[in-house]
Amino acid sequence: MDYLNLLAGRTERMQVNAIREILKVASQPGIISLAGGIPAPESFPLELIAELNGRVLAKYAADAFQYGLTEGFPPLRAALAERLSSRDIQTQPGDVLIASGSQGVLDAIGKALVSPGDRIAVESPTYLGALQAFTPYEPDYISLACDEGGLIPDSLEAALTRHATKFIYLVPNFQNPTGRTLSMNRRRAVASIIRKYGALLVEDDPYGDLRYEGTALPPLKSLAPDNVIYIGTLSKVFAPGLRLGYCVAPTAIRNWLVLVKQGVDLHTGTYSQALAAEYMAGGYLDRHLPRIIELYRPRKEAILDALARSFPDDFRWSQPEGGMFVWVEGPAGMDMQKLYADAVRYGVAYVPGQFFFVDQDAGRHTMRLNFTLADGPTLARAIDLLAEVIRHHG
Repeated sequence: MDYLNLLAGRTERMQVNAIREILKVASQPGIISLAGGIPAPESFPLELIAELNGRVLAKYAADAFQYGLTEGFPPLRAALAERLSSRDIQTQPGDVLIASGSQGVLDAIGKALVSPGDRIAVESPTYLGALQAFTPYEPDYISLACDEGGLIPDSLEAALTRHATKFIYLVPNFQNPTGRTLSMNRRRAVASIIRKYGALLVEDDPYGDLRYEGTALPPLKSLAPDNVIYIGTLSKVFAPGLRLGYCVAPTAIRNWLVLVKQGVDLHTGTYSQALAAEYMAGGYLDRHLPRIIELYRPRKEAILDALARSFPDDFRWSQPEGGMFVWVEGPAGMDMQKLYADAVRYGVAYVPGQFFFVDQDAGRHTMRLNFTLADGPTLARAIDLLAEVIRHHG
């Protein structure tokens, strides 16, 4: 039987996630992985799980194991609404939609909003997982120009002037892959532009809580509430294995996202939502988050110090104030994908930057490095190894 003839046409646009494939190599014994966007296991509040479990069983009993609302577990939606309100996102529990990770929100947005040929404007580079979520629905992408300060607002306005755009996708805080953060002035400019053109923006904010220095900036959702779908996740501040993401969207869009989710999984796992509800409502998150920040801050400093000490003078890299990534740019003409094979032989893995561009001929001279998974001495050794590989390539 020819099973391939049964596949939908959209599967031609589906590709294996390059990073997930790289992680298979990076997980081999003896490899120092700077590849994944993976929280450190030490950041998980394992010592709290038994206590949280006890609270869940005592408070919710069998309800924590029953089918639930598609929109999400009400106590978790209430806790998230309260936390979002503290960030100037004025919302009610009924406005919050829980999903199976923020990736579940991205896929629902693609399914509900994107028709073949629709234009989606994205940063250049942008998050690969978003491209994977949207691409099967056959959009065309508009690449928005960026610099060390992230998205250049004039590039956004030019795109909206020239093209009918379904929505803009943006990661304003400690962007994946670059680690860059959109400044306050640029946030105001972007908010003004999307209001002016009546444009919809998807604000993906998985890293906003992971700030190690500087001052927190308001979400774009707070500056243009009617024009923004805000996406968050508990993967970086609780545990990614629980697969808990959420969004706040304009009502008309949220209703369609709920319908999409009903067809996918009926609802996100009730038990994991109950654990998260107790984690947040009981004040555990607020007490645990400083521990996560104190774990990651020295790791960020360690990788930046190692880059400054070991990498050639014709390389440059981002200086993130938070998040999980450093973006490295080598000299023009260098191919980081070719370098990758040698790096693995030396015992270190990273992600070649070209995978984060809509045009994969772009960004060949770039790489993304993760600093949250390894400790400081290991990060320093990994950067020394990478520098040796680069010198070998001359």
